[in-house]
Formats: sequence, structure tokens, C-alpha cells
Amino acid sequence: MKKDIDFGLLLLRVVIGGLMLFHGVAKLSNLDGIKNMLTEAGLPTIIAYGVYITELIAPVLIIMGFKTRLASLIFFFGILAALALAHSEHLFAISKTGGLEIELLLLYAFGGMVLFFTGSGRYAVTSSNNWD
Repeated sequence: MKKDIDFGLLLLRVVIGGLMLFHGVAKLSNLDGIKNMLTEAGLPTIIAYGVYITELIAPVLIIMGFKTRLASLIFFFGILAALALAHSEHLFAISKTGGLEIELLLLYAFGGMVLFFTGSGRYAVTSSNNWD
């Protein structure tokens, strides 16, 4: 069977970006929980709107394959922020089924890192610079 790296990258982009969109759409109507976390951490609540960049804009760009490397880098750092703010107490916690409590976030974060290092592949809207 012939390998098709470009199709694999397309599949990764659609899965990582598409699944994250569910999280972003769920937050369109309510950022109160995130604002409360930020207040408790002593951070300004305006930062809560960054979730739209991480969970809506970056995933759409990743799916399209437009500015994929830049969008993936932003996505990665947004996931790290979520880990630090909302899941820091679970960093080394093991779930009931034996996996890490934060494994889903790690899959998102490192899926984004893979796309940062590889770029979008052939099946993508491309840009004119190295941040495809």
C-alpha cells in the first residue's frame, strides 16, 4: 500500500481542528467559568476571549490549511494555558481507566505541534510565506 503523507496531514488537521471546534462553539454563549478562573488566578478577565482564538479561529485555519503552522503554534500555547489554568491539579493524575486525566488535552496540544513542524500538506489552502 502506498503511503500518502498529505492525506494523513489532512486527516490530522480535520480531526484536531474539528473536534476542538465543539469546545469553542460551546463557549460562544458562556465564558463565565473561564472568567471566574482568571479572577481567582489574579488575571484580567479579558484574557477569557483568547479562548475564541484557541478554540474557534485557530481550528478553522488548521482545518482549511491556511497559515497552518502559525495557527497550530497559537493552538498549542492556548492548550498549555488551559492546562495551567484549569487542569494543573490533574497534571500527573491517573484516571479510573488507567490513563492520564489530561490525555485529551495532550493529544490536542501535541497534534498541534505535529502540524507546526510538518505544515499543512498538499491538500490545503496555502499562503505565500513559510507559515503555511
